[in-house]
Amino acid sequence: MAIIFQIFTVIVGFGFLIFIHELGHFLAAKMCKIRIMVFAFGFGPNLIKYTFKGTKYCIKAIPFGGFVKMMGETPDELTGSEGDYLALAWYKKVWISFAGPFSNYIFAIFLFSFIFNIYGVMTPTTSCSIGSVIENYPAAVAGLITGDKIKSVDATEVNTWNDLNIELKDKVGKYVSFVIERKGKFFGLNMRVVKKPITGLATIGIHPMRTKIGLIKSLYFGIKASILQTVLPTTYLINKAVLLEKPDISGPIGIIQLMTNAMREGMQDYLMLIATLSVALGLFNFFPIPMVDGGMILLFFIEGIIRKQINVRIVQIYNIMGLIFITTIFIFATYSDLLRLNVIKLFGK
Repeated sequence: MAIIFQIFTVIVGFGFLIFIHELGHFLAAKMCKIRIMVFAFGFGPNLIKYTFKGTKYCIKAIPFGGFVKMMGETPDELTGSEGDYLALAWYKKVWISFAGPFSNYIFAIFLFSFIFNIYGVMTPTTSCSIGSVIENYPAAVAGLITGDKIKSVDATEVNTWNDLNIELKDKVGKYVSFVIERKGKFFGLNMRVVKKPITGLATIGIHPMRTKIGLIKSLYFGIKASILQTVLPTTYLINKAVLLEKPDISGPIGIIQLMTNAMREGMQDYLMLIATLSVALGLFNFFPIPMVDGGMILLFFIEGIIRKQINVRIVQIYNIMGLIFITTIFIFATYSDLLRLNVIKLFGK
């Protein structure tokens, strides 16, 4: 029963991010006075539907995302009225396309800020003082508690959390000796270093001390975290492209596994991952790839430069290229997920 609940929560969580994305398109279209035919949360059969001012609002059976259906999205649907999407000025279409991924960033900033405000930020310290212990991890099993200080790892002194991370980095799967200080007394422990499911970093299942901060500072850290989660993956992908190396990316299976693991580690980790995924969804949709918002933004900018709509046939070819590209990424990411889970090796035996 618990596993079913976790899977359901994961689907709803990721589906909600897609819904936030579509909500951005919906609100931007409303601002541009486009007639919205359907605005739905989820897919499949309708559970609840309500029509208001010509728009059908639906909650569907499969809570995975949503969609917006606007009047005049294709040449065949043009009615000649001001409420047609394709009849809009190029810059208004840019705004509608931009609003989807932008909404993901706004939501990520809000969620990061909420996390920092509720849980605080890492306290600057000259010692490895434990702020919290994760249930069922080696530290919890060994009996470590909040306030304990880690003094050394395999006889190497550690004074900061960065020191600790460096010492544990290459010790995943190994038993390591620790010296712990508790209320002025010292004792030794042997603990097995494990890999954190979300980040892949070495850990024994502890968090540093954290300091509560106010709303303004939380917002600052929320914006900073969103920028960081944009710069790091972008830099990673650029470096891989320059070096002609295969990037390590996760597909749907990997994302579901990450979210399930995050739920097991606690609400803070789960919310942090949701915020990170919201940035990732927004970032991907900003890339100038056909079939996604960034590709449409590029087309509409070209329309603004040449001052006429691009030929429908060219748009179709452009989107077919995008579909091939996205499908390739999807297959590659899913294959990588299956390799990580040893599923392909299992079937190969």
